Amino acid sequence: DLADSLQYMADQERTATGNRAAGLQAAYDAFYRGDIANTIARYHADNGGFLTREDMASYRVRFEQPVAASFGGYDFYCCGPWCQGISLAQTLAALEKSDFDKQAHNSTAYIHELTEIYKLIFADRERWVADPAFTDVPVEQMLSSEYLSMRLDLIDSDSAYPQMPPVGDPVAGTATTPDNLTHRTALVEGGDGHATKPKGTHPAGGPPSADTSHVCVIDKDGNMFAATPSDTSNDTEVIPGTGLCASSRGSQSRGVVGHINAVAPGKRPRLTPNPALALKNGKPFMTLGTPGGDVQIQAMTQVIANKLKFGMNIQAAIEAPRFATYSYPSSFAPNDYFPGLLMIENRIEKSTGEELAGLGHNVDWWPDWTWKAGGVCSIVVDEISATLEAGADPRRASRALGI
Repeated sequence: DLADSLQYMADQERTATGNRAAGLQAAYDAFYRGDIANTIARYHADNGGFLTREDMASYRVRFEQPVAASFGGYDFYCCGPWCQGISLAQTLAALEKSDFDKQAHNSTAYIHELTEIYKLIFADRERWVADPAFTDVPVEQMLSSEYLSMRLDLIDSDSAYPQMPPVGDPVAGTATTPDNLTHRTALVEGGDGHATKPKGTHPAGGPPSADTSHVCVIDKDGNMFAATPSDTSNDTEVIPGTGLCASSRGSQSRGVVGHINAVAPGKRPRLTPNPALALKNGKPFMTLGTPGGDVQIQAMTQVIANKLKFGMNIQAAIEAPRFATYSYPSSFAPNDYFPGLLMIENRIEKSTGEELAGLGHNVDWWPDWTWKAGGVCSIVVDEISATLEAGADPRRASRALGI
């Protein structure tokens, strides 16, 4: 069925009159206005869904400017605030102001510093990041040097935040909101978003999710591409006759009145996929991304730091042991929240974990090479030889190929 859907679109492109743009429009119309759209809309109507034929026909892909941040002398271009791309940019901008790289790699001080930075970023994400067509996201203020300096001053090198830190107020230019009231109200109204921890769940376990993938390319002319497509057939319906799934990404909207990501007509949920590109002096340097939900930002920034701050080749940077905090509400319903939880891959020294626990982190251990730590894929341009170096993550099924 899926092959037939793709073939139908290809046939419409091939038989269209005019140039290539006209052919692509014909393929687009075959999906959004033709037989495929009719089948999708009819299925929703028959099964109590909300998507209509008019919704399909009126949809347009949006061209949106990336969010940029500098790190280590490189310019990183991230997705906008309709996903957590802005949080990736904010993390890189915060790391640029931090002295984390003066610590030994994956030492107690290093992991503590990065973990506390991640917590601050996720606190801001919970309060400020949503579809910019519906919300005035203060992107420039969130990335400002002054604001990030104030936020970093909240970090105690001898003590971990036992939960998600206070949200900042980039609009007012203050490290925290006066009483954090807006943030707390958004979380607890209609049910405590901080307490939605179903019995038996834990971020260390469970089978690999077969939804998100990542692909990145750099060609001989320096054109760069990065995409993190993500949807799944294991928690949603396959629409009969199409081979296509009704997206389950609505689970990343909030069913909580007053929350910044509360569901609304036409409003995009704040997604987790966030591929990135990097330039050096305007020239192609790096492309990367990963599956992993809320761990994506953490895995990507650790790989970037391994490459740019610790001089690892890209494959070694990807293979190095990782860690991730879960001290924030998950992006996915029912928004699990594990205050203070810090997961660490087993290859990191046990003594380091014990020292982190002594700082107040709720430390738990991942098995070696766990899929939970992401599946980063990346390509880097060697600045001297101009050759391409690719890395693929052994934690998930991935490949690095040269053609």
